[in-house]
Amino acid sequence: MTDRPKASTSMTDATASAEPPAPRTTRAAVRMAILMLALVAAFGAVAAQLVRLGLEGQAQARIAVTAPISESYSRPVLVDRDGRVLAMDILLPSVFADPSRILDLDEAVEKLSSVLPEGTARRLRGLLSNPQRRFVWISRKVSTALAERIHNLGLPGVSFRWETKRTYPAGTVAGHVIGAVDIGNRGIAGLERHVDLMLGLRMARTDAADGRRDVRLSLSLAAQHAAEDVLREAITTYGAEAASALVMDVNSGEIAAAASLPGVDPAFPGEWVAKGPINHAGGGVFELGSIFKLVTVAAALDRGDVKADTDVDARPDLKFGRFTIGDVTRLPKRIPLSDVIVRSSNVASANLALMSGAKAQRAMLSRMGLIGSMRTEAGPVAQPRAPEFWNDLATATVSYGHGIAVAPIQFAAAAAALVNGGFRVKPTFLAGGGIPEPVRARVISQTTSDHLRAMMRANVRDPRGTGRLAAVAGYDVGGKTGTADQPNGTKGYDGKRVVTSFVGAFPMRAPKFLVMVVLHDPKPTDGKRLAGLNAAPTAADLIARVAPILGVLPEGNAER
Repeated sequence: MTDRPKASTSMTDATASAEPPAPRTTRAAVRMAILMLALVAAFGAVAAQLVRLGLEGQAQARIAVTAPISESYSRPVLVDRDGRVLAMDILLPSVFADPSRILDLDEAVEKLSSVLPEGTARRLRGLLSNPQRRFVWISRKVSTALAERIHNLGLPGVSFRWETKRTYPAGTVAGHVIGAVDIGNRGIAGLERHVDLMLGLRMARTDAADGRRDVRLSLSLAAQHAAEDVLREAITTYGAEAASALVMDVNSGEIAAAASLPGVDPAFPGEWVAKGPINHAGGGVFELGSIFKLVTVAAALDRGDVKADTDVDARPDLKFGRFTIGDVTRLPKRIPLSDVIVRSSNVASANLALMSGAKAQRAMLSRMGLIGSMRTEAGPVAQPRAPEFWNDLATATVSYGHGIAVAPIQFAAAAAALVNGGFRVKPTFLAGGGIPEPVRARVISQTTSDHLRAMMRANVRDPRGTGRLAAVAGYDVGGKTGTADQPNGTKGYDGKRVVTSFVGAFPMRAPKFLVMVVLHDPKPTDGKRLAGLNAAPTAADLIARVAPILGVLPEGNAER
């Protein structure tokens, strides 16, 4: 019995002596758990980084393939006065590459060169040989057929992006006026540039619709086409180097046609923006000759220096030192005021201007807008050149359009005021863009305008008139011719080159439209280089073509 307590005591001691190893096992388990957690965290971090990089690459790839047209702008449609499309956007594919993804440079260059225009292999190798570049343009705004051929090459790293391209359904018609856009579809000339300034630029979306209203122009596509046809025929018939023509609403200033040949193609601006043919209607200034007599007579009438029935001194050989002013044909010593227009007397015109004086002449030219700057929606008009020293000789020669050079469109605007009742107009290429009637400025009296219309009408109807070949069957036409020797650099006038012009209106009883034709260096007709023999008949052809288009129908009882 005494042994049990001892056994119990020894068992208790044994148990007590076995407990210490337990803490070592726990510490090992904890260390293992920490290690496992560290490994899990490390692998998790690596996995997260891989996922992030994968997603980044996916986003970059998605951007490269489906990015919107980030380097191209959308533009509104340009339509003529009748709603015919003159300019619009279309979507075309552009080819780009990621050089870092090109697997075989030689293969890529060879295959792309086989479908792209000749001579591109060297350029392609330069674009694709640098793997540090991630984006290069291969060819922009290609045809869908060419894009399909490139796609079928199956080249890694070569892809496509849709971009807007400006297209001109009428081709070169009105090219000088419409202007041009750059590779990014931004307006750089003409009406295209004005649209950007007027409406602002919008980045293009992946569809072609601009979302803005069409821009309606005052131009008539049919009248413009007719005007250019007439000028082509005139250049062929009279051997002219260049030509221009304008058709303008005399009351609103809206321009229905503005032709200049040689023409330009708005679809290929690189061929003409920097060095191409000038716009002869507004981009250059020329001495226009005797059409300026209209302004001289209007000034004399409006000042009250003469009346409609006044006779004017036309004695020949008006002398200024070593300079002599004469007329093409010998005239009586005194002629009726209307004969200054009908018979186109330089001497009588000079005497009228001298009667008023240089100061009055300059004031009249300024009031008519002939010596100041002008701008239209198609861009700035060339700055007029006026005499540096406005003495009596300058006053005399300016009276018949020598010694002063202006753009045809600037003179056309002045001539509109002569026949519309005396109100100055501002030329505009936008439908409804003219100055409202209540705020138009009067530059000559209604009476003076009435007298000018009668004289212009007589110049076409009178058998002696210089404008008689401008008559059109069924239409009441009036106008004035001008023939001017052109300056030969600093050597004055050599008499070898001329500019001939005709400015007129119809119907003269209540004019609606003004026409102006200018031919540059036409060859002699019947041995003579006179506007009455080339510019006047060209104007007749122009009126016959455009009048019905613009809604002015012939009258059965109108005289030819």
